[in-house]
Amino acid sequence: MITRINGKSGRNVIAGINGKGVRKGVRGILSPLTSYLLPLTILLSCTSSPKDVVKVEQLPSIYPDYIGVTIPDDIAPLNFNFADEDIDCMDVVAKGSKGGEIHTNGEWADFDIDDWHQLTEQNQGGKITLTVCIEKDGKWTQYKDFDIFVSQHRLDEWGLTYRRIKPGYEVGGDIGLYQRDLNSFDEYGILTETVVPGRCMNCHTANRTHPDRISMQIRGEGGGTMIQRDGRQTWLDTKTDSTKAAGSYSYWHPDGDYCAMAVNSVHQAFFVGTGQRIEVYHRFSNVEVLDTRSNELILSPLLQTEDLEIFPAFSHDGQWLYYSTSKPCRVPAEYEKVKCSLCRIAFDAKSGRFGEAVDTLLNGPATDKSYTLVRPSYDGRWLMYCVSSRGNFPVCQDDADLWLMDLQTGEHQELKALNSRWAESFHNWSENSHWFVYTSKAEDGMYARLYLASIDSKGQVTKPFLLPQHHPRKFYREMMDSYNVPDFTKTKVDFDAHEAYRQVFDNQRTVVKVKR
Repeated sequence: MITRINGKSGRNVIAGINGKGVRKGVRGILSPLTSYLLPLTILLSCTSSPKDVVKVEQLPSIYPDYIGVTIPDDIAPLNFNFADEDIDCMDVVAKGSKGGEIHTNGEWADFDIDDWHQLTEQNQGGKITLTVCIEKDGKWTQYKDFDIFVSQHRLDEWGLTYRRIKPGYEVGGDIGLYQRDLNSFDEYGILTETVVPGRCMNCHTANRTHPDRISMQIRGEGGGTMIQRDGRQTWLDTKTDSTKAAGSYSYWHPDGDYCAMAVNSVHQAFFVGTGQRIEVYHRFSNVEVLDTRSNELILSPLLQTEDLEIFPAFSHDGQWLYYSTSKPCRVPAEYEKVKCSLCRIAFDAKSGRFGEAVDTLLNGPATDKSYTLVRPSYDGRWLMYCVSSRGNFPVCQDDADLWLMDLQTGEHQELKALNSRWAESFHNWSENSHWFVYTSKAEDGMYARLYLASIDSKGQVTKPFLLPQHHPRKFYREMMDSYNVPDFTKTKVDFDAHEAYRQVFDNQRTVVKVKR
């Protein structure tokens, strides 16, 4: 059995006892000072073993709530805290149904990454049973065991990309695009406001989790649309005489040559004394497609109407372009009248032409709902989308929920296993379509955090789990950011931030043309 000891001093040591002595020592090279302080560190650590344990028939109250979740075997350790912060020690044993056992002892459940991966890989398709014992006031309590299920489907993604934005985004702040290694707890900046001061970067998207094709937009002074193909950045001015604004809310065609975009004017209105905080609205919005080979825009009169077409997304085979559309109204005064329908239009990649008819899949005004942010699964089976009472920016709608449409049967269902009383939105699929990531404000109604869940062939989703962190309670309490626009990435994104800085402040843009 592998044992992890986590001390209150913040120093971690790894030890393994096999009945004959220490099997695994302190990792890394110890300095003389560290060697001198190590015995004291261990003495001050919470290392007591459970004794005279009283068993209770109730599940432990832990944060995050990982009880009964399903995980991929290649995810970072699901570390957790005890809900009651006034404890002396936590002792956790994790035992696999197919073999293997690891142990952690300390202020919180802090599993070694390598040992955790060895255990989860060994138990793929099985489960891990966790026994939690808590010491408080010198007395030990053992809670009812709980299971974490290990899916037979691997995640097979290096990590996630996302934007983090502070609560004071009305007047700016350290906005940034980041990426996270899902096998560990490592996070890396892609492009942050500290690199391009005073700029807002958003709408980053890769081609089906492959970052060899990636786009993003910089708003404001020096703004532009960045298209990166095979490591080369091209900065474009996508505003033309035939379009009302630059492109945003982008989505790649599966062949990697086309990128669909919305052309809109986005605004924010902040409520005062109403219990609501913000309404994001658009005064106009159309949809277009950029041919990234020729830097030409492909337009259709069916997508350039007085209605507000927004949030485009190509089907798995690229033959359809899904989007949402709503009737114009006097926003922000009539913000409650914004009801988006979910539509699609054919697209021929060979000719670079749209079809001549629009199919309405879900009618917003007829159902008094708003359907937005459609995301097709990459295997062609599902459409996942947001449903809210109004609006075309669901992360700001407290009642926004995620729904699923079966493209084989046309049936749709609410994903009750993950919806809460607060907003769920900003969802994306893993390349193998067995996993998805989304944001939820379920914890406090304020901050959007990242959750992952899996789906089976019948459309049943598993209990979602909060993105793992090394010390989850400390991390989520101290990080005053919301996550948005998350997506999986097959490999670490290779992005030259210095080149982006030069391009932004040189303000030299390639002007696009409209395809005739």
